[in-house]
Amino acid sequence: MKTSDKHLSLVVDLYGCPNRCRHCWLGHMPNRRMEEGADEWIFQYFEPFFENITFYSWLREPDFCENYRERWERDRHLSRGIAPRRFELGSFWRIVRDRQYVKFLKEVGVQKLQLTFFGLERYTDEYVGRKGAFQELLQTTEILIENEIAPRWQAFINEENKEEVAGLLSLIEERGLYERCAAFGSDFSFFVHAGSCDGENRKLYGIRINKQDIPRELIPYFPNYDEQKPEGEWCRQLKEEKGCVIYHNEEDIVLNISNTYDVFFNFTHMTPNWKIGNLKRDDRNELIRRVLEEDILALNLAKNITLGELVGRYGDFCSDKVFSLEDYKSYLLNCYVDGQ
Repeated sequence: MKTSDKHLSLVVDLYGCPNRCRHCWLGHMPNRRMEEGADEWIFQYFEPFFENITFYSWLREPDFCENYRERWERDRHLSRGIAPRRFELGSFWRIVRDRQYVKFLKEVGVQKLQLTFFGLERYTDEYVGRKGAFQELLQTTEILIENEIAPRWQAFINEENKEEVAGLLSLIEERGLYERCAAFGSDFSFFVHAGSCDGENRKLYGIRINKQDIPRELIPYFPNYDEQKPEGEWCRQLKEEKGCVIYHNEEDIVLNISNTYDVFFNFTHMTPNWKIGNLKRDDRNELIRRVLEEDILALNLAKNITLGELVGRYGDFCSDKVFSLEDYKSYLLNCYVDGQ
């Protein structure tokens, strides 16, 4: 098999995650630290088939390991062609437990760090799955500002927590977050969304927020608010659609690899019908072929049903639950794929 010129990112659940967030689009999986040498073994598995490979040692919480400095350098050393990036990600679990960690984040060029809320203390602790998570997020915010890294607060909203999410606005004002970040030449940011409807968040479909129930004061913080529509409106718009829901990798392929060596495309949640294969059990040439040809059960099923048919089977014309177009198409497709 010839070498592909596509760029490959390997995103590996090498260490696990301290949280059990109820919004996690990947879905919950056991925490299991992979054995010594797993990183190099995985890289070498793909190395003969791809010119450019970027290796990431986290799939969920970044830096959930004691040797995070050495781990970052090892990720960079393993990568070939394009080095890993930090994006706006870091571990709030670690930042409150290790004061050297924020210095590491500065060293590797982190200028903003995303923190996720689900309202105030009650719902944030409940949705993160850890008592004390809300206070840790507030403490992390202070540590970041002290070190001139701008916090980026995101909040997931639903019918259950909408009032608490609105309460975050008062908290932001009380703490003067916009002014304090501006003082060191950066911007504090805050945004609210309902999230996708796959993984754990799909289980919250019953309490997904209705568009008319989004508190008015939060509308300016809801990205692309005008493009978010009630489910019933999407159903009426899409009911005659003859095309299919298509996922496809262009120049970049991102593979999510579980701590049991199962491999998935980075399209949606990690459920059985979306699995490409297992690195330990499946023939390597066959698994690589599936990756390059995108030959997996879920994608093959998707080609055999139109979007209009999906709406007819799974859409609710009476629902006011808010969705972006792409999130709604993904929700419909997963209703079909995971039911096969």
